[in-house]
Amino acid sequence: MKIFIKFDFTRTCTKVIQDKLDELDVKYHLMSFGEIEFLEKVSVEKLKSFNQTLNDYGIEIIENQKVILVQKLKEAIIEMVFNEETTINVKSSVYLSDKLGHSYGYLSNLFSEVTYTSIENFIILQKIEYAKTLIIKTDLSLTEIAFKLNYSSVAHLSTQFKNTTGITPTAFQRIIEKRRELSKNKN
Repeated sequence: MKIFIKFDFTRTCTKVIQDKLDELDVKYHLMSFGEIEFLEKVSVEKLKSFNQTLNDYGIEIIENQKVILVQKLKEAIIEMVFNEETTINVKSSVYLSDKLGHSYGYLSNLFSEVTYTSIENFIILQKIEYAKTLIIKTDLSLTEIAFKLNYSSVAHLSTQFKNTTGITPTAFQRIIEKRRELSKNKN
């Protein structure tokens, strides 16, 4: 038997962090973008233990200010792309500048310096990941998916999907359907 699990990365990480901080018995305040404000002095031993525990979950503490801003930028992009409630109808450059309080030129240069790729490429990767998720977990048509992800057309989505994955979204849909059929036949 197979089951599909949908989960929210941000909520999952937040819960892990809260549980681990509560285990350490420290007073803290969780802020947006994965920031934690300690409301009391925390010993080096507790911080070391907390860091090790987070590493076990693939979560790391970031200390470099440039890397912190890039992480905030990635999280803002993911929030922008994976936003299920509403479609964000402003240009990504305007959205990111407003959200992070820096000029888009600065954010773009910093992102490229730290990640060796562009913000635009990262946005495309996130959109294609979301498109794959929507194909797998919903019955939305490619037209509906393209609209949801702010593509001008299905052709534009298809071109970026193929450039990123090597196959078209239609071919990806067929693969998923075949896997489902094989899974049903096994059970």
